[in-house]
Order: sequence, then C-alpha cells, then structure tokens
Amino acid sequence: DAIISNGGAPSACGWCKDKWGISWQITPRVLIEALAIGGAEAKRAFDAMITMKKIDVAKIEAARRG
Repeated sequence: DAIISNGGAPSACGWCKDKWGISWQITPRVLIEALAIGGAEAKRAFDAMITMKKIDVAKIEAARRG
C-alpha cells in the first residue's frame, strides 16, 4: 500500500509501480517458501498467485494446504 498510495499503481502478481514509474514486485515469504518446495504445493501456490494483484497471504497458505 505504501508504494501505490502516493501516486503508484497496482498490477498483476504482486507487481506495482511507484509514483516515479519504477516497478516493484512484493513477494511474501510464504510464497517464496511454497515455490521453493516445488511439486504440487508449489503449483497450487503459483496458480493462486497468478490470479491476484495484491498477494493475499491467507489464500496462498490455503492453496499450499490444498
């Protein structure tokens, strides 16, 4: 929220631009951990993330559990 609240804009998959047009990707630790595990858990986490703009940690955790 801090990056987009003063003139930035959200985008897909946790990406956003600040007021100067610099792109950032906000990646919560839970998503990094899920992707590092690999296999079905990583696929579920990735599939959940790909539908989001702002990453929802609770939904990523639910996807990890199946």
